[in-house]
Amino acid sequence: MMIDLKQEMKERCAYIEAALEKAVPQQKEFPPVIFEAMRYSLLAGGKRLRPMMVLAACEAVGGKKEDALPFACALEMIHTYSLIHDDLPAMDNDDYRRGRLTSHKVFGEDMAILAGDGLLHHAMETMADACLKNPTPQTAGAMKAIAHGAGVFGMLTGQVVDVYFEGKPLDKETLDFIHLHKTAAMIRGALESGAIIGGADRETAEQFALAGEKIGVAFQILDDILDVTSTMEELGKPIHSDEKNQKTTYVTLYGIEKSREIAAKLSEEAMDIWKKQGDRCEFLAALTEYLTTRTF
Repeated sequence: MMIDLKQEMKERCAYIEAALEKAVPQQKEFPPVIFEAMRYSLLAGGKRLRPMMVLAACEAVGGKKEDALPFACALEMIHTYSLIHDDLPAMDNDDYRRGRLTSHKVFGEDMAILAGDGLLHHAMETMADACLKNPTPQTAGAMKAIAHGAGVFGMLTGQVVDVYFEGKPLDKETLDFIHLHKTAAMIRGALESGAIIGGADRETAEQFALAGEKIGVAFQILDDILDVTSTMEELGKPIHSDEKNQKTTYVTLYGIEKSREIAAKLSEEAMDIWKKQGDRCEFLAALTEYLTTRTF
């Protein structure tokens, strides 16, 4: 049965948006500005792909999305914190994100840093609360998968290497390291944590994690291509930022067409994993195809 991916994503996104609204409530007590800054970036819209993957992976292995929701929300908080910090003048120095001014342009650099910190810490507290309410190996394992993907063995290290080599030529091995850590580690964490919270066995969870790695690298390659071929109106953020920051990408190493071929191969490998899992991964397969072939 073919699914209406656009409608399915819209409904799942609305479910996540409602949960995020409650996850970081408005505060009137002093100092309200930190909650305002956190909510400004967290509730700025977007496709909510990473939390969507958490929920979809959980359901695909027979779990309940309600059990995975706190972890999905936490992952989106972590993703948003990383975007806030990425946009800072000391990093990528971008003025727009998701179609509107970045956090530091609205609240100042100091408050943007603190808003990112606030989202990261609140994400950990949100997951810890879920673990306390349901203290099982599954909840602890899901929290570990997400924290691992975001931390010094995942996204953070990818960002460090990305910053360290800015303006310097990269070889393919170093570029792959950055993509695997900065982008793919969080997508791996999303699918792995969802599978774990849903009760998957270790082998199945590892397959979901592997698919996440392949999707993540393909997604980043497509992002590099779109930075060259798309428009700010389509992406909701500045284009040609890689060129501005003198970053080596798959496009600079291989050109657009070869980069598309590499992304397509990774996508096929991820799709093979979903096919082996059967019909229960129909949504994840459709989402994978969309993410790795998108034009904006």
